[in-house]
Amino acid sequence: MAAAMELRCWGGDWGLPSVHNESLVVLAYAKFSGAKVNISPIDWTWKTLTATVPELVCGDTSVKEPSQILNFLRKQRFNADYELSARQGADTMAYIALLEEKLHPALLHTFWLDAENYANLTRPWFASHSPFPLNFLVPSHHANSARSRILLTRGEAPLCRITEVEGKLYSDGKECLNLLSYRLGDGNYFFGNLPTSLDAFVFGFVAPLHKAHLCNSPLQSHLRKLENLTRFCDNILSDYFSSAQPGLPPSVQETMDANLQKLTQLVNKESNLIEKMDDNLRSSPQHKLYRPQPKPGVVVEMSSTPA
Repeated sequence: MAAAMELRCWGGDWGLPSVHNESLVVLAYAKFSGAKVNISPIDWTWKTLTATVPELVCGDTSVKEPSQILNFLRKQRFNADYELSARQGADTMAYIALLEEKLHPALLHTFWLDAENYANLTRPWFASHSPFPLNFLVPSHHANSARSRILLTRGEAPLCRITEVEGKLYSDGKECLNLLSYRLGDGNYFFGNLPTSLDAFVFGFVAPLHKAHLCNSPLQSHLRKLENLTRFCDNILSDYFSSAQPGLPPSVQETMDANLQKLTQLVNKESNLIEKMDDNLRSSPQHKLYRPQPKPGVVVEMSSTPA
């Protein structure tokens, strides 16, 4: 009897089974290939800071990274690419590389480094899904990791700031979306009538951009103009995740959404209060040590006896 497979990943929101791109790739491929995996969200656990997700655990075997997990599932005879030709297999590898090089850095910047999106969506979500005191550490940890990854792969030596590559990131991201839209055309999937690993990768990277309620995103605005890509994401959600989507009961989810909104408002209120206190402190006379100085030409004598 085959060992049960457990997939550790970030949980879902925004109508998605997971808000995490790589986790969403593996979840989609498992659905496409018919693999039976037990979903184990790391939300509200101490693993929110230390875990590398997605992670597939099968018996004594632990596999990380989407490409490695997909290869492991194929070896277990869960193969969504078995009907692809050699040419289609090569195209799949090329488009996945394109997603990693062009679109992924733009998504990291959109969710983790854009100030408005980070303050109003990304930071409150991940903070509210992490236990105390990790809720103060997890968002900044992921934001720093995103910054380092972008500068490592897209920065230029010897010195480079994130603002210097921001325009190029979004230009490349839009170009990648255009190429995907052109390749998809009017089809339901990228190769015929059945989804493959390429469909899983495109869904995993594009669906969060499509569904998240972002405050500021030129990349999301561009995606909304590509109706076949948004329709592609909606069809996969309705066909594969509508009835068996891992998540919470509606009443619990509504409570979480309300708590998330309150947390966002509290964080913003505290930030404004701190800024106001700093301004008042700077303008107060006590901000600097004040000692009266004598006017020029006047000698001040200090008496040792009381007047």
